[in-house]
Amino acid sequence: MTVYFIGAGPGDPELMTIKGQRLLDEAPVVLFAGSLIPEENMATARSRGALVVDTASLALDAIVDYMVAAHDKGQDVARLHSGDPMLYGAIGEQIRKLEDLGIDYQIIPGVMATSASAAWLGKELTLSGISQTVILTRYEGKTPFPERERLPALAATGATLAIHLGVTRIHKIVDDLIPFYGKDCPVAVCYRTSWPDQDKVVGTLGDIVEKVRERKFTRTSLVIVGHVLDADNFDDSYLYDEGQAHIYRKKDHSKK
Repeated sequence: MTVYFIGAGPGDPELMTIKGQRLLDEAPVVLFAGSLIPEENMATARSRGALVVDTASLALDAIVDYMVAAHDKGQDVARLHSGDPMLYGAIGEQIRKLEDLGIDYQIIPGVMATSASAAWLGKELTLSGISQTVILTRYEGKTPFPERERLPALAATGATLAIHLGVTRIHKIVDDLIPFYGKDCPVAVCYRTSWPDQDKVVGTLGDIVEKVRERKFTRTSLVIVGHVLDADNFDDSYLYDEGQAHIYRKKDHSKK
């Protein structure tokens, strides 16, 4: 028996990996957060008679109780998390419980909201000469942050920022970032990326607060900040350089 922590992707059922979908289709027990994962993902599981539980209203111990009950019956569990479960998935505390109980688990990665949002925007988040680093973070709320991870410290790097769980504090984000990026730095706020009601707004640090408030985004939004969003003047990658491409593309015939 194994508990599979499966990354369900940002919303679109087709953005789940083939492996994740296979395990979901086979598991006798399925646990998912209905507030973050579309009901459509559960169609096959329900049609074949699996036990499907929406855990959105359940506390940790209640969720683990379902895993323990499945373990006692020798039944695998598909535990779905939105995006990639390793990023703000709150799987750490579940894994700790399972390890204490001696229950096996595996983690199946998924498509992150950052990747899906960048694709929706049609942007590459790393451009030569502009930014070679993407920082995935969240805005400080109830979860305490060490000083070195607070937004001003991260902004000092000048990297592309993908900020989760912060849209309700967009005004504070802007105040923290303007000293480092300037008011003209482009910003994109993507709401419920890949869901049927997805929406987005693009602006600058100087006007994004007003635009977000006009759209009334209050949850499930990713804030992406960085000059890669409007850069036209950037260096070509060495991958396609006439003088360098052969180094990356040369076939290795040594084993033939």
